[in-house]
Amino acid sequence: MNLAYYPGCALHGSSNDYEQSLRACLGALDVQLSELDDWICCGATAAHSLNQKLAVALPARNLALAENKGFHEMLAPCPMCSMQLLKARKALAENEALRRSISEVVELEVRGEAKVLNLIQLFEAIGTDRLKATVKAPLSSIIAACYYGCLLTRPPEVVEFDDFEQPRSMEKILEALGGKTVDWNYRTECCGAGMTMANEQTVLDLSHKILTNAKQHGANCLVVACPMCHVNLDMKQPSIERHYGVKLAMPIYYLSDVVGLALGFKPEALGVNRHFVPGVARGADLQVSKSAAGPKADAPAKDASAKAGASPKAAVPKAD
Repeated sequence: MNLAYYPGCALHGSSNDYEQSLRACLGALDVQLSELDDWICCGATAAHSLNQKLAVALPARNLALAENKGFHEMLAPCPMCSMQLLKARKALAENEALRRSISEVVELEVRGEAKVLNLIQLFEAIGTDRLKATVKAPLSSIIAACYYGCLLTRPPEVVEFDDFEQPRSMEKILEALGGKTVDWNYRTECCGAGMTMANEQTVLDLSHKILTNAKQHGANCLVVACPMCHVNLDMKQPSIERHYGVKLAMPIYYLSDVVGLALGFKPEALGVNRHFVPGVARGADLQVSKSAAGPKADAPAKDASAKAGASPKAAVPKAD
C-alpha cells in the first residue's frame, strides 16, 4: 500500500513522537508513506476566522499536491488536518466556480478527488485479520479508554466516519491486538485543544474530567489518535494532578503506539519512552526497556526527530 502522506505541523514539531510511532508500525505492515513535497499548514483553527477563501485554499493546495502526483488516497494523522482537508474537498466538490478560483489561487489544478484517511481508517483498511496475524506481543495488560476527542467524528456530514457520538472503531482495533477496552462517558468530549496556550485552566478542567472518568470506569490507559489531545492529556497531566490534588498516573498512548507494541516493537522505537507519564507497568509486553529498538525502527525514528527541527520530548524531565 502506497499513500500520500500529509504530516501537518504538529508531527514535524511538538508531536514528532507520533510520527516516529506511525512510521515504525506502518513500515512493519508494508505501508509506504510518500510525504508531500512542499506541503503547507492546513490553516488549523486560525484561517477560517480570518478569511474563508484562505481556509479552503490552504488545505486545497495539499490536496492538489497529492492529486498531481497521481495519488488517490492520502493519510493525515492529525484530526484537525484531516477535517480541514475533508472540508475543503467537500466545498470544492459542491462548487465548481470555487474549485476554479482556488486552483488559480494555489497555482495548481485542484480536483478535490483524493480520499483523505485518518489513522484509524488506515488501520481499518489494513484489516483486523491482518493485524491479528502480525501480533507478536498481545496487549494483555492493556485496559484502554479509547478517546476520540471532538474532531475525529465531527462534523459528521464532513468526516463521514464512525458514529459521531458512540464510535467503536478504535475499540475493535485494540481488541484485535489482544487488549481490553472500557465503555465510558467522555470518549468524544473536547480536551480543550489549542486553549492550552490561551486559557490553561479550561484545558486542566476538561482534561481532568476526561482522565478521571476513564479511571473511574476501570481503564489503566487512554489511547488517542490526535497530537493535541496527547499534549493536553499527557504533558498537562502533572499540572492537573497538582491543581486538583489527585494522583492519576494515566498513560496516554497514540493508537500507533499500541499497534507497534503489539507488533513487537520496543517502546523506545515508538517514542513511548518520551511521553511524560510512564507506560503501563502491569505486563512485560509494555515495560519501558533499555534494550535495542524493534524491527525496522531505528532509521525512521531518527529521521522523524531530525525532520522535526525541535528537541524531542525526552529533553524535558519527566514529572514524578
